[in-house]
Amino acid sequence: MMRNYRKRIADDLLRRKLEGKGAVLIEGPKWCGKTTTAEQIAASVLYMDDPEKKEQNITMSELNPKRLLRGETPRLIDEWQLAPKLWDAIRFEVDHRGEQGQFILTGSAVPVDTKEITHSGTGRFTWLTMRPMSLYESGESTGEVSLKALFEGAEEIDGESQLEIDRLSFLVCRGGWPQALDMRDEIALDQAVDYYDAVVHSDISRADNVKKNPERVKRLMQSYARNQGSQVPNTVIAQDIAANDESAMNEETVASYLSALRKIFVVEDMPAWNPNLRSKTAIRSADTRYYIDPSIAAAALGIGPQDLIGDLKTFGFLFETLCVRDLRVFADALNGSVYHYRDKEGLECDAVIHLRNGSYGLVEIKLGGEKLIEEGASNLKILSGKIDTDKMKKPSFLMVLIGVGDYAYRRADGVYVVPIGCLKD
Repeated sequence: MMRNYRKRIADDLLRRKLEGKGAVLIEGPKWCGKTTTAEQIAASVLYMDDPEKKEQNITMSELNPKRLLRGETPRLIDEWQLAPKLWDAIRFEVDHRGEQGQFILTGSAVPVDTKEITHSGTGRFTWLTMRPMSLYESGESTGEVSLKALFEGAEEIDGESQLEIDRLSFLVCRGGWPQALDMRDEIALDQAVDYYDAVVHSDISRADNVKKNPERVKRLMQSYARNQGSQVPNTVIAQDIAANDESAMNEETVASYLSALRKIFVVEDMPAWNPNLRSKTAIRSADTRYYIDPSIAAAALGIGPQDLIGDLKTFGFLFETLCVRDLRVFADALNGSVYHYRDKEGLECDAVIHLRNGSYGLVEIKLGGEKLIEEGASNLKILSGKIDTDKMKKPSFLMVLIGVGDYAYRRADGVYVVPIGCLKD
């Protein structure tokens, strides 16, 4: 167990979910802290991929899966997808024990062969997605401005960010990998590169048991990094690869590679938001492309903090990915999801945080500077004015989320300007 465990937003979510269901499945990318978080609560643990016992565990899961489930509860089954037969055995156990909070399953991949799973697990299982750490969890955000408070109607906000542009560019490239936090800066930056290398050389092939050419994976991941924050179809990614490389990839190959990256939680696309509007405007429904952490994009492009300072356009895109990661972590804690809005007239909103109770907040993400803040605020007000408040609530807040800027404040027009360095859930 890590000596200095840093509290995660998922800790409380996991406790809550264990109270309501027999088993909780924690999913998310490798190295994001799933096992460590589960270990804080588990009373006994089975590590499926322990090298000394892996073969034996997998054999036992075929012959007598019930044997592997014995132990104090909640029992943690780590990397459960290595033995998909366990799913039905756990479902059966949960049914027969008739108690909540029996099992925690963690997995860094969706199981390859779902034929082994005869039952969906509805009613017995609940899901929890973990992502790399938000800046608040890693201690880089002061947490003086709370999203929850904004949803509850807080008028005034007050916060000061400690993040200068150099530090911010480093945090984009380092990412939210827990093990990188206590390392020297150069070594911390290596962690995302190592993660990227593991994806390219083995993890993506493990996702669907189809061997993939590492060079083609690299090209795809570079193209995906160049197209982050946009709604490009697979055809455009295929064209982009062809334009930047001699060897082309067809649309089907792009689709199968991206599907594999989704299964190991490397990419997490953002669905479109479809509000009730006063006038008929055609809303674009394509998903927006994002890596689950900005450091993966930096590693794919082969760039570091200094490169971002020298190329503010790329910095802006990757900063947006960082903000989306943090907003998703925070939205989970508030029972919400994050969407993107774009209509045929070109009006866009980077992030809409929509809660289960129907409340929502509109967020524009800007690296910083008065001109960009003004542009973001103006966009938010136009979109807010289009919403039919007879048919749905009015937005709880409008926020321009910035990277570089000292203070959080509320503008005269009511739009909040918040540096990511002082935001929390």
